[in-house]
Amino acid sequence: MNIVVCVKHIPDPNLPAEMDGKTLKREGVQGVMDPGDEFGVEAGLQIKERLATGDGESGEGEVTLVSMGPAAAMEAVRRGLSMGADKGVLVSDDVLKGSDALATAKVLSAAIQKNGAFDLVIAGVESTDGYTGTLPGTLAEFLGVPHVSTVKEIVSADGGTLKVNRQTADGYHVVEVGLPAVISVTAGVNEPRYASFKGIMAAKKKPVEQLSLSDLDLSGDDVAVKQEVTELSKAEEREGGEIIEDDGSAAAKIADFLKEAKVI
Repeated sequence: MNIVVCVKHIPDPNLPAEMDGKTLKREGVQGVMDPGDEFGVEAGLQIKERLATGDGESGEGEVTLVSMGPAAAMEAVRRGLSMGADKGVLVSDDVLKGSDALATAKVLSAAIQKNGAFDLVIAGVESTDGYTGTLPGTLAEFLGVPHVSTVKEIVSADGGTLKVNRQTADGYHVVEVGLPAVISVTAGVNEPRYASFKGIMAAKKKPVEQLSLSDLDLSGDDVAVKQEVTELSKAEEREGGEIIEDDGSAAAKIADFLKEAKVI
């Protein structure tokens, strides 16, 4: 099975965000692979290992990482390779600076198709820096394949069919989908493995193809930004909660509060 995992290089979310005008500053700041994408990489590796024969280390097909970003985004690709992915593809072009989710999906879909036939594309539910949550579905539309969102468990992947549990507000749905397909996975889908020293060293020798827009037969007009940030404002600080003194009526007051909040 040929599995593609989308990964993104973002400013370290553990550090204070820096702005470049009305957009997030990305150059000259500490960057990391989006933490949400680690679950996607792990999901791809686990599927490959399930299909493996013998000792479970060599499987059918491969896991390819696809990313879009400046040269520094290679760090995210190498991170995924050190976890065990087989190869990477990085699309980097000055024209792509400031791209919106639509342009990003268009570029990633072109890179995936150029890489060759695929069975499954895995992405995080949403990026930690953008939070649009629209890319996986848009990517599936460009690729012309079905999309299953918010996957919390991958039950099986064989015989050209993927079976998953899809998280919902009330529990989960059991979904079977024919391959090829795109899925977006939640943070609860697995526990990402740590990259070993051996894996880090091996990642340096794994192939990474670097592409520009022209390599994908795309022009600047094809990826023109159609979204605009018009205003920035600080988020309101969280207010302190209400303290209820137990004078014999605390239980009733708490029950009334929960009813008002529609929790009970």
